[in-house]
Order: sequence, then structure tokens, then C-alpha cells
Amino acid sequence: MCLILMSRISIKIPTRIDQKVVQPFKNLLVLDFEATCIQNKILKPQEIIEFPCLVVSTEDWQVKDAFHEYVKPRVNPELSEFCTELTGIMQETIEDEENFPQVFDKFNQWIDEGEYFRDKTESTFVTCGNWDLKVMLRQQCELENIPVPEYMKEWIDIKRTFYAATNYYPRSLKDMLRHFNMEFQGRSHCGIDDTHNLVRIIQMLAIKHKASFVIPEKLEWDFSE
Repeated sequence: MCLILMSRISIKIPTRIDQKVVQPFKNLLVLDFEATCIQNKILKPQEIIEFPCLVVSTEDWQVKDAFHEYVKPRVNPELSEFCTELTGIMQETIEDEENFPQVFDKFNQWIDEGEYFRDKTESTFVTCGNWDLKVMLRQQCELENIPVPEYMKEWIDIKRTFYAATNYYPRSLKDMLRHFNMEFQGRSHCGIDDTHNLVRIIQMLAIKHKASFVIPEKLEWDFSE
């Protein structure tokens, strides 16, 4: 079962370097959805079933806040055996949880209370690839007839940042960890564990490789379609 808490993930901060890179954002919101799925087929629609987000301060690279909710899918409320095996999320885990609109309201309230987007330099999202915000969130919001918030239409793909800092383009989260000789901590495809491991990669990139976390100048997607 995917219930790893923040205190159970050991995040070792690399040794600091003297030169400090000026970061364009005060906070990085690390996000990694898990969604409904079936084996060897494309499930339509996919629905978000785990919604984790960790806030990392670019001042000290520590996690300072967290949002984590499970979501009960509406169209396909019964999880497949394959989905449970992949994510560790059991039917009883999501059975009494709220549907996406209610969980998304909680998330946006959490964003407002933290004032994470009070100005353009406050925060941005970080994901591993573009699927979470370019594909999954957009599809989920269309399904529920909910507008995508403006602050979720831009993000940093950590794979691009990784390439810019190391000259190596990674295939996956685990590939980035292997490149740094780091072991995955927790359960793979558990959203909250994936986000914690992404934080470890962010810390290594920022402190050891002096990476700058910037949004690409030209976005390759259009939410006006």
C-alpha cells in the first residue's frame, strides 16, 4: 500500500558549494500524478487517483510543505488488478475518498493559503516529463468541465533541467537516480514516493551541479485549443 510519509524518506543533502546560482523561483512545486490503468490496453478516460505535491524552497532545498490526497475515480470507480499492482493503491484506499472536483478544490485552496502564486517569481511546478500537466490534468479537467488554472499551464520538465546540467538526457526518474549512483527510496509508481525521489534529484542538480530551474522560453503546447 502506498502510504509513505515525509519522515520515512531519507533525503541526504549533498555538500554545499561556495558559488550560489540565483534561481528564478522561490519555490518548486514537485508533482507526480498516478492514474487509473489496465494492462495492455489504453483506458479511456484515465482518471487521477493519487495527487501528491511537495513544496521545495530554493533557498535551502528543503521540503517545506506538502499536499497529498487520494482520489476516487468517477467513470471507472473500480481499480484494475494491474493498477493496484503497479501503484500499490488498493480499492479500499480510494473507496471513501472524494472525486476529483472536490480534491482539486482542496488543492487550489492549499495553493491560495500558501500564496505560492502571488507573483510570477514565487513558484512553478516541476514534473518528470510533460504527461502530468500537459496530458493528465488537462484530460481530467475536460472530463469534469473544470478550467485548468493559469498557474498550472507552465512547468519545468526536470528531464530538460537534468540534460542542461549534466549533458545527459534521462529516460526516466530511475535513470536520473542511476546517473547519480542513487537508489530509489520507497515504491516506484507510488505518487508520494516518486515526488520525494524527484526532490532528491532536484537537490543534487541544484547543489552539486549548480542547475538553474527555469521554464522553457517557448512552450510546445497550447491550452487554447
